[in-house]
Formats: sequence, structure tokens, C-alpha cells
Amino acid sequence: MAALPLAVASARQPGGTGRPAVPAVSRGDAGTRPHAGGHSPRLLGLGLATAARCGPEVTSPEGIEAQTCVLTQGEDTWARTYYRNATGESLDSVLSLMGPDDRTVQMRCATGADDEPATCETPRERSRGGPDAYTAVTEFAERGPAGALLLRSGSNS
Repeated sequence: MAALPLAVASARQPGGTGRPAVPAVSRGDAGTRPHAGGHSPRLLGLGLATAARCGPEVTSPEGIEAQTCVLTQGEDTWARTYYRNATGESLDSVLSLMGPDDRTVQMRCATGADDEPATCETPRERSRGGPDAYTAVTEFAERGPAGALLLRSGSNS
């Protein structure tokens, strides 16, 4: 199994445009956001630290590689999947973030056939519990309503 180059993948939006998948926050803004407890969760003055809880890297026989994570930064939580599609075909994929109070956020991801590392993420939302209260799952399937499931990747091990 080839390791996904996470540093490269995290800088890309689905479709390989190189733009962030969510709006960027300038470092000046990131450190001024209020945080419960009266202290700032800043890391070495570079902005807010981001905690990641990721499941294992998984690979399908058809050529999909993925790793799915729950991310927390300050008061925000969201899901991100790092993937590479080596099937030669565009795929349907859905990333789901499940949290407290039966709350689920889903994001349909554009999964091209370019065999390049990419990411997909859900919108950030205000955390409603600790990171362990959230689980993320990504499913990759052949295109179309009857497309076969090719891979399921989760944030838990």
C-alpha cells in the first residue's frame, strides 16, 4: 500500500484545483477567536492548533486509497478525507460527519479520475462535545444510482 502524501493532499480541494476546500482564516484572525477556559489554544504563535483523530489508511482492490479524520480546531469540528483514485474512472463519494444529538452533516465530493492525492471536507461547525463524540465515514462508489460500493473509510480504527 502506498502512503498518501498528506501534506500535499491537505492543500488541495477535490478536483485538484489547489484551492482550500473551506475558506481560509488568516493567522491574525485565528489567534483572536475566544476560547473557553480563558486561555488560547495557540501553537507556537502560528494560530490555533488542530487536533486530528484519523482511522487507518485503507485501499480497495479497484485502486481507491483513503484515510478519514475528524478534525477539531478551537470550537470547530469537521471531517476530512484524504484520498487517491487510481481506478481510471470518476467516482461518486460522500463524506459524513456524525455527532451528538443524532446530527449528521454530509458532503458530496467530486472524485476525478486523475490519480492525484486530493481531499474532501465537510463544513466546519461549532463543536457540541469532545472530539470523541464525532465519527466520520467516507464511501466511494461507481457513478450512478446503482453504482457498486468500492471503499468505505472511517475515522475510527
